[in-house]
Amino acid sequence: MELYHENEFLREDAVKAAKAAGRRIVAIGGGTGLSALLLGLKEYTDNITAVVTVTDDGGGSGKIREEFGVLPPGDIRNCLLALANTSSMMSDVLNYRFTEGSLKGQSFGNLFLLALNQICGSFDRAVANMNEILAVTGRVLPVTNTNVNLRAVFEDGSTVNGETAITSKKKDTHLNIAQIDIIPHAAVALDSVIDAINEADLIILGPGSLYTSVIPNLLVGNVANAIKRSPAYKVYVQNIMTQDGETENFTASEHISEINRYGKGHLVDVCIYNTTPVRRSLLEAYSRENSFPVEVDKAKIDEMGIKLFGAEILARDNMLVRHDPLRLAYNIMLMANIMVPRKGMAGKYDQMLLERE
Repeated sequence: MELYHENEFLREDAVKAAKAAGRRIVAIGGGTGLSALLLGLKEYTDNITAVVTVTDDGGGSGKIREEFGVLPPGDIRNCLLALANTSSMMSDVLNYRFTEGSLKGQSFGNLFLLALNQICGSFDRAVANMNEILAVTGRVLPVTNTNVNLRAVFEDGSTVNGETAITSKKKDTHLNIAQIDIIPHAAVALDSVIDAINEADLIILGPGSLYTSVIPNLLVGNVANAIKRSPAYKVYVQNIMTQDGETENFTASEHISEINRYGKGHLVDVCIYNTTPVRRSLLEAYSRENSFPVEVDKAKIDEMGIKLFGAEILARDNMLVRHDPLRLAYNIMLMANIMVPRKGMAGKYDQMLLERE
């Protein structure tokens, strides 16, 4: 395309124009999975809205939540930094964890968000200001302003409150989760979250912990209904490994079935999954943590009316099994270009970004 190859300046201008006209993407989740996805997606579009769960009650976020009664800042901070367009020094400062004293283990970025919350008077306004300070690509939104907690009912009828306690109980007892919900039940999503879902071209669920990163967003009032009504193409990024304390022995279709169950309808059009084999040494290490590759049961998923898109999206990491941000984003955009191509100049821009070296 002459638009792309005339010279370096035109190339840079064309890339900027392509990203500015990029697909309107809403990425829904939490934890490290969502921030990794965002890191890759910003190479393809400026029009990203990250919708982040607020049920975390562990680590530094949990301490801040317990002491100050604010929403947990950790996942929000990670997503903001993934989309930030600031110096590496700023990222280092916000990610810095104190090593001694009463702040030991606490992230400066968490404290920064806490301070903004106190100044602005609400968590969503604090996050909005952080978006501006970091000049993020797109925007990051907490799914709700309500201080919500997870509650799980296990198959023996026992009830446990709190994300950390739920995971711990499941690991200790090996009981299945029969039902999960949020307290208070009446929590509703931010209007900006619903507006973004309504206007999206592409909605992405995952990757991330099924019961503590993805599904909690669907339990917040109006979110699941908005996803179902949205004309956007809906993508589920399948986790590569099962997770001890959440999805032991789950197949891919069981992950999707749970999403549809809590979404009270059909929330997934296509499932993207990894096709790169995991090295034996890593498989052995993960097996000691009761974590194994997720079986992609294609026949069952086909029966559900859901398309599959396999791709090499495994990170080349010697220590962890995780998605590679750039490979994942590339293959999501490639899949969208194949299954729901855009017409005219928008389509040419999409193709140009995929063809970049």
